Amino acid sequence: MAKDSEGSLGFNAAWSMAVGGMIGGGIFATLGVVIQAAGEWAWASFLIGGLIALATGHSYAALTVESGKPGGIYRFLRELDHGYAARIAAWVLILGYTLTVSVYAFTFGAYLANALGGPAWLPQAMAAVSIIALAGVNLMGVGEASTLEIVAVWGKLVILAGLAAFGLAQWNAGELVIDQPPGIVGALIGAGTVFMAYEGFQLLAYDYDEMKDRETLMPRVMPAAILTALAVYIAVALGTPMLIGADAVIEQREVALATAGRAALGTTGFVAVTIAAAFSTASAINATLFATARLARSVAEEGELPGIFGKTDREGVPYAGIMLISAVALALALVGGLGDLVKGASVIFLIVFGLVNAIAIRRKVGRAWIAWAGCSGAALAAAILLLHQLGFI
Repeated sequence: MAKDSEGSLGFNAAWSMAVGGMIGGGIFATLGVVIQAAGEWAWASFLIGGLIALATGHSYAALTVESGKPGGIYRFLRELDHGYAARIAAWVLILGYTLTVSVYAFTFGAYLANALGGPAWLPQAMAAVSIIALAGVNLMGVGEASTLEIVAVWGKLVILAGLAAFGLAQWNAGELVIDQPPGIVGALIGAGTVFMAYEGFQLLAYDYDEMKDRETLMPRVMPAAILTALAVYIAVALGTPMLIGADAVIEQREVALATAGRAALGTTGFVAVTIAAAFSTASAINATLFATARLARSVAEEGELPGIFGKTDREGVPYAGIMLISAVALALALVGGLGDLVKGASVIFLIVFGLVNAIAIRRKVGRAWIAWAGCSGAALAAAILLLHQLGFI
């Protein structure tokens, strides 16, 4: 397998991969779901989720640098001689990432179909096209994938920042209130729901071998990417309801930001936000496929996944893993509902976040108090989300 020992991802490309993995699902796919759960406290849900993600990012970076190898929680468990748990974690993560790819594709299809009009099957068709096209980009290799990521991320950040600023300039706190206010408990439920929106930063743990000056880069790029996503989420969660009202965001959850863009700048705003949504979800599909296929390759090379995941071309691209993950994600995007996909993925990543922080505590890497905060926060959020899903709160 060919691999550049110096890596090919610098700060901008690695940051773009992480931000693309987060924001693609984080705001276009989850805003309406979170506002329905938290109402006027949706901004607090994104803040709580971001703080837990920051703590977990600290643990991820410290553990990855100590290990010196890609693999994330799979690698960390292997190094603790928990081989069976590591194998289960690898399968769970691949499922979680496949779910997130399906969410991004679902959202991509919804926004494009909303803009184009047409028959009822068009959103599903657009979702399928997005997965197939981005799988093709990944099959071309890291250079093409990372270049696309940089362009897509900067484009969507400019548009999202403009939309948020336009809404915040028309501040009216009453627009944040929904018909059935959930209260402060809603913020905690929303914080549990939102975790799929923050999972993208951990993709860097699987891209570790692709980075330049990786031991220095990893501890810098993870918090930078998480803070970027956190700031964008809070700004958009506060600004969008100023334009169309929180209840409209819930009603039109699949395309709420495009509706807000129309309210802000008419057709120009609608088109701009639709383009941002397409770029955002496409970059998220790209980043997630890129890293998940490399995770599967690493695990397969150690005999813990079927050998097909380890098949690569002459350039070291794990083509078989990319195609398998893409095929399953495509099927889920065609049959799944947005809310269920988001919440299912969030539960998976909350469990992973909590375990990573617990491993950092056990191995005594990084700052212990940060790992304890991340572990406690993830466990609490997971418990609240599960209790909510079971109807107890």
